[in-house]
Amino acid sequence: MGKHQRKVIVTCAITGSIHTPSMSPYLPVTPEDIAQSAIEAGHAGAAIAHLHARDPLTGIPSQDPEIFRRFLPLIKAESDVVINLTTGGAPTMSVEERLQPALQFKPELASLNMGSMNFGLYEMLSRYTEFRYDWERPYLASSDDRIFKNTFKDIAYILESCGGNGTKFEIECYDIGHLYTAAHFLDRGLLKGPLFIQSAFGIRGGIGTHPEDVLHMKRTADRLFGDEYAWSVLGVGSTQTNIGAQAAVMGGNVRVGLEDNLWLAKGRLARNNAEQVTKMRQILEEIGLSIATPNEARELVGLKGAGDVAF
Repeated sequence: MGKHQRKVIVTCAITGSIHTPSMSPYLPVTPEDIAQSAIEAGHAGAAIAHLHARDPLTGIPSQDPEIFRRFLPLIKAESDVVINLTTGGAPTMSVEERLQPALQFKPELASLNMGSMNFGLYEMLSRYTEFRYDWERPYLASSDDRIFKNTFKDIAYILESCGGNGTKFEIECYDIGHLYTAAHFLDRGLLKGPLFIQSAFGIRGGIGTHPEDVLHMKRTADRLFGDEYAWSVLGVGSTQTNIGAQAAVMGGNVRVGLEDNLWLAKGRLARNNAEQVTKMRQILEEIGLSIATPNEARELVGLKGAGDVAF
């Protein structure tokens, strides 16, 4: 599947749970901001919008389905972008809490983390001196003693819970072992091929950002899954553009967005997600590639279609 692909799928991760509101005034927080940012990203060329939610009053990550309910119909009404709901939520949440939006809204696509891991955010503390909300500093500081829990039982629970709703999973792999976990669940029949693999580079606790790390991830996925998968990458922070371009040249797809990187260029914050999508689109077109539309992405990944969701 991946080797014969002619179009590059651009995913945009709109807000995430890594950054806190004090880090950028442009980070979408309210349901209205999240909806508008996703719509703008779709118009700029993103085929997939990867969505988290936040408490609109404090900006703290939230998996409350009622917050998702406030922005999902808005996006669907104004854009054909594929909606990808997180089951990762934040490392501070239980797996039952993290599952609820995907379980209730039955999206075309949902993310699924493939392993428990250290997930260090504490190094960002040195870059900021003031925080607007009381939760931000301890949320970052305590990440040096936090495990992002995704056990085999947790993964099976998510897959079995959503097994009848037709949702495809975007398999998030932060290290090489996560690819082997995906292969394990494929063997068990809980995952169905072809897979959509999202390789994440640069989280403290996961694989690094060296070009050899990218090559190693791709070679391993090729060996495990052959042509029966589509590959996408995300690079954290300043590595976003370089890793995306490298992967695209290798036949992969690309994720950008304020979840992974707050910046557009050195010293310049991205004012919205659409700016990052536009920048990546320009890079891809400069090297002779073209981007997939949402419907082309649906076909490439094997999605059920926007008409078969519960929002």
